[in-house]
Amino acid sequence: MTNATYRRQDRPWAVFLVFLRLGLTSFGGPVAHLGYFRDEFVARRRWLDDRAYADLVALCQFLPGPASSQVGMALGLGRAGFGGALAAWAGFTLPSALLLTLFALGLDAWQTLLPSGVLHGLKVVAVAVVAQAIWGMARQLCPDAPRMALALCAAAFAFIRPDAWGQLGAMAVAATIGAIRWRATAEQGAALPVPLGRRLGALLLGIFVVALLGLPLTQHYWPSHTLALVDAFYRAGALVFGGGHVVLPLLQAAVVPSGWVANDTFLAGYGAAQAVPGPLFTFAAFLGTAMNAPPSGWAGATLCLVAIFAPSFLLVAGALPFWSRLAGNPLARGALTGVNAAVVGLLLAAFCHPVWTSAILRPADALVAGAALWALMRWRWPPWLVVMGCALVGAALG
Repeated sequence: MTNATYRRQDRPWAVFLVFLRLGLTSFGGPVAHLGYFRDEFVARRRWLDDRAYADLVALCQFLPGPASSQVGMALGLGRAGFGGALAAWAGFTLPSALLLTLFALGLDAWQTLLPSGVLHGLKVVAVAVVAQAIWGMARQLCPDAPRMALALCAAAFAFIRPDAWGQLGAMAVAATIGAIRWRATAEQGAALPVPLGRRLGALLLGIFVVALLGLPLTQHYWPSHTLALVDAFYRAGALVFGGGHVVLPLLQAAVVPSGWVANDTFLAGYGAAQAVPGPLFTFAAFLGTAMNAPPSGWAGATLCLVAIFAPSFLLVAGALPFWSRLAGNPLARGALTGVNAAVVGLLLAAFCHPVWTSAILRPADALVAGAALWALMRWRWPPWLVVMGCALVGAALG
């Protein structure tokens, strides 16, 4: 992103205000977010042109983490430096993070004040949302029999080894298969101008790797609950391909079996996360607030939120100087093809358990979930409206 592409005219606070408005109004998930960004920064403000924006989106889809948040960070980085990147992230993220934190703080009270079926309705709507995500991702990322078979194998492996290391192993095997099987057919990305030098980019990528490898080792030798939280959420943010919904199995495997968060609370929060604007990764703020052991509350929300987004900042800023070379590497593109197929399988495994098994307890629940899925896919209702509808139906059913 050269000066011809990005004209650095704004201070970080101005970038923050622009992204705050988007953070308050951007419903609909990452694909919708990217559309809002294009309207705001390409068509309206002309911060960059369509070609540069398309290249930026390609980079952020190539990297693990929340693509829409990474695009926002990169836009802020080009507009006002590192302060602009942080301002863009804060403006886009804080509205939904605050709402989910407040929801978690009031969850115990609401369980007594609200009809019991409301929270169950939030768990049921999660079934429809995840099913929609699986269907859309499978159509795009598994368009042929080999990739569909790879997805099913990844799902089976996740059932056999339902922890974070099992999921990482499935993605590693899929990346190897993809590099061999699809390297000749992988599409080459376009060159992308960058605002950083390769030395700084390499330093940021080095910090990313050191944190990814060093946090579990440090936790092993100096056990600490706080360090364990940072490790779990950093790893989730660093190793999730395919969008926000794919973070569900990694977070569930980290916080539910360990007893940090009850499974019912996890699914209720996941349902509520569909009703707020902004990135789904702000679900981390809900989990941090709802922790059964300190740090929890506001401190837990802040810790988990920063930990899950830190890899995105390091990766997008560090990878920008190397993107043009990496995008043209057939092995890297083939590996990404395999990983994308595997994440469909991981999401399918998470859909079967715990999403379905914990929410669908009676035939009426299945009917409500089916109706919600129909409203999302056929009638194209906004997710927040479907969430509210399921909460009301849950209250009526009791």
